[in-house]
Amino acid sequence: MDNKKIRIGITHGDICGVGYEVILKTFADPAMCDLCIPIVYGSPRAATYHRKMMDLTTNFTLVEKAADAQSGRLNMVTCFDEEVKITPGHASPDCGHAALLSLRKAVEDCKNGEIDALVTAPINKAVMHGNEFPFTGHTEYLEQEFGGKSLMILMNPLMRVALVTTHLPLREVPQAITQERIMEKAELFYQALLKDFSVSCPRIAVLSLNPHCGDGGLLGKEEEEVISPAVSALQDKGLQCYGPYAADGFFGSGLYKKFDGILAMYHDQGLAPFKALCNNDGVNYTAGLAAVRTSPAHGTAFDIAGKGIADENSFRQAVYQAIDVFHNRRNYEEAAANPLKVVQRENKNKHSNREQIE
Repeated sequence: MDNKKIRIGITHGDICGVGYEVILKTFADPAMCDLCIPIVYGSPRAATYHRKMMDLTTNFTLVEKAADAQSGRLNMVTCFDEEVKITPGHASPDCGHAALLSLRKAVEDCKNGEIDALVTAPINKAVMHGNEFPFTGHTEYLEQEFGGKSLMILMNPLMRVALVTTHLPLREVPQAITQERIMEKAELFYQALLKDFSVSCPRIAVLSLNPHCGDGGLLGKEEEEVISPAVSALQDKGLQCYGPYAADGFFGSGLYKKFDGILAMYHDQGLAPFKALCNNDGVNYTAGLAAVRTSPAHGTAFDIAGKGIADENSFRQAVYQAIDVFHNRRNYEEAAANPLKVVQRENKNKHSNREQIE
């Protein structure tokens, strides 16, 4: 195995969605295998089905385990090879089970150091949710598996948007917005910008919860009682956080261009403007984990699955971003490490001192 290339583990997602289509289209370009060693955790039957259906020519090499993956090729570890009826655009429990098996094996190999980063194709949460997968999405599952606190960040060259709350019913959001939670997410965001994206002095904008920042309490008191105190406390800790800003004016005026990161209070507040402005190049990044994980910023796209018209650019950008974050983390760790050695010296009184060379 070429040690100069990082090993990217790729889950196949829901096999009735566009997962295999964007994977195969992405790696139809041989140059992609010059950047990394891709390893799909999937089903040879499902991959072959999609390849034939869409008349794609992308080849893949079956390997028994990730350690056997070959440089210069799209590799596949078989996680599921049973006969499953694949009906593009239609959810089924069998397809959800196949997605879960792929995810579990990729996460296991990532935890064991068999792969360096993880790129996940979209899943259908409805058919996966249950006793085997009691989570509302990838983010929550990965947080449990890798430990720590996670942060969802949607990003492209225009902006990086992080969320204080993720997959919650809207009626539960106000109760979930606390000063402690805002500060926790903002500090995770700051560390990700610093270490994962190599931003030397991150500037973070914090959005309000209510329209017009609550209009002095007329439209809600969360800004006065929770969000503003959190921003002040973050500033006292030395973080360049500003706000709260009313979301409509913030995005409408282009103010997002002046910040390295935007912290939104809930899912659609941040993701609706992000997806409206991104040009099929958005990436979903999970910060705060020991592992590097990215995914395309779209779902299973059942409405176009099997038609051969899915745009693979978001998935390709997810692969690029996984590679970049892996290298950025390594570079930060090397730069932050203390290179100075402790040596023994004798002073004039012949007593041994330990001195730090400076």
